[in-house]
Amino acid sequence: MPTVTSFGRTIDGTEVHLFTLRNASGAIATISNYGGTLTSLLVPDRNGQLGDVVLGFEDVSGYQSPAFRQANPYFGALIGRYGNRIAKGRFTLDGKACQLATNNGPNALHGGTVGFDQRIWQATLGTAAAGETLTLTYHSPDGEEGYPGNLTVTVVYTLTADNALRLVYSATTDHATPLNLTNHAYFNLSHGTEKDILGHELTLAADRYTVVDATLIPTGELRPVANTPFDFTGPHVIGERIAQVPGGYDHNFVLNDGLQVAASVYDPASGRTMAVMTDQPGVQLYTGNFLDGSLTGKRGTVYGPHAGFCLETQHFPDSPNQLGFPDTILRPGKTFQSTTVYQFTVRN
Repeated sequence: MPTVTSFGRTIDGTEVHLFTLRNASGAIATISNYGGTLTSLLVPDRNGQLGDVVLGFEDVSGYQSPAFRQANPYFGALIGRYGNRIAKGRFTLDGKACQLATNNGPNALHGGTVGFDQRIWQATLGTAAAGETLTLTYHSPDGEEGYPGNLTVTVVYTLTADNALRLVYSATTDHATPLNLTNHAYFNLSHGTEKDILGHELTLAADRYTVVDATLIPTGELRPVANTPFDFTGPHVIGERIAQVPGGYDHNFVLNDGLQVAASVYDPASGRTMAVMTDQPGVQLYTGNFLDGSLTGKRGTVYGPHAGFCLETQHFPDSPNQLGFPDTILRPGKTFQSTTVYQFTVRN
């Protein structure tokens, strides 16, 4: 059965918990109800040795330290109401102008000043046919961070018998509201034996990407990746062409419809592979460009540039302001549902 332990207390004194899911082959996932944060994920390497493949901290204080709040990397957290950026924190919905906090230069990022990543989620442990589960629920009141409508979000984490971590998202609202839910885990498949992920090999099932301006807001152009550093339709080492991308990769890639393998990553050092399956229209590749060594995480690991990579399954950035992008407005009477799976295997 899954288990629960204390994860410490928040700055305001609220006790938060850590929930542990296990499977028969020894894989272990731990998630906190603070931010719905995936704090560790242990999966085997080619020699059968378990290793933690996500960046994070030993207790909740690490996620609330001044250094963390200043860097704001969102390690492992559930992101909402709107993952990624909204230009100038503004959008118009059904003729009404809405203003959000601008917490990323001139733009709104990842739900605002206090997004879902900093909220306490209601948690229920369980066991399903596929494996041990954690169900997290958060009620976001009308007007929170400037978003309209009372929104109820549920995320179910399942650790399956075949070493997959599955996230199933659902949400309902009583008023039309933009919605873009994701998880912001940073992966390093080498279990910290490599200081960065530049040697990981990445494949992305995306022929196009969303071109962005200097503040990382899409221009509206969906540009072919062919003959560019963004072409991962065949396997490429992440560090191979990163110097050709000013600032590093922090871009949304356009996926095909339906639950599919959107990305696969292979770490030659450990033999671990990770396939990412999603039914979302996009995935944000972020290569930890803003990590600068100011954060020290589990096992005393210093998180420097490119210490981890993110593959954030999502709708496109700034969709409420981009008529040509897939619709992100959730309306009353409708239920948002989405599934993302991180599947781990090994190569010899």
